Amino acid sequence: MIEQLTGRIALVTGGGRGIGRATAIALAAEGADVAVTARSSDQLEETAGEIRRLGRRAEVLVCDVTHREDIDAVLAKLRASLGDPSILVNNAGIAAGAKLADTTDELGDRSMAGNVTGAFYWTRATMPLMLKAGWGRVINIASIAAKAAAPYMVAYAASKHALLGLTRAVASEVATKGVTVNAICPGYVDTPMTEGSIENIHARTGRSPEEARKILEGFSPQARLMTSDEIASLVAFLCTDKARGINGQGIVLDGGGLQA
Repeated sequence: MIEQLTGRIALVTGGGRGIGRATAIALAAEGADVAVTARSSDQLEETAGEIRRLGRRAEVLVCDVTHREDIDAVLAKLRASLGDPSILVNNAGIAAGAKLADTTDELGDRSMAGNVTGAFYWTRATMPLMLKAGWGRVINIASIAAKAAAPYMVAYAASKHALLGLTRAVASEVATKGVTVNAICPGYVDTPMTEGSIENIHARTGRSPEEARKILEGFSPQARLMTSDEIASLVAFLCTDKARGINGQGIVLDGGGLQA
């Protein structure tokens, strides 16, 4: 198999588990050297070990994406260790549900900071390097909540809609520069974050965890949760030159539930 990303350097935020971990490994399998970030290094070291077992370089970088000063320092360290990143996957984020009356200022601010501001900071910081190189890929991990909404997700849906707006705006700026910017909008994915949603349903409704899981699976016509590997494979494809015509898109991956 020809590795399509040999020589590329990727940065994946929230790379310690779930979609971020699967994405970092998928990019390494395509030949990229990969840096992974999160707020603590424990799970990042496991991801980095998998990357190195594939014969690629890895870097573990502790960073809170909502703190711009962290990003400046981490980017400098990344450039010194691996080189200039030309692939950015903004995967770090939070999910918290509450109806409007119960959505506090703190929850609203935290949702916007974790799901939008961090992606904005990282995209702004790395874009000059991509433009200088004449090649780059930015993939934002959004949600079907970036295109549709439901009760009890006011802060989450607002933040993911904003992330899709950021994607489209930046994509339009760099469309002629060899850089593409896209978002992936998954349905419910079988990750630790979704396990948290299952526990929340269990706690609020008294339904068993198995029943709660079935509820989430039912949002997809395929009656299942999506997998991290499916998201990661799509990310890896978007990073290849075969996908250079895909730009400014919010690509839904939910088994056919949202058809818009």
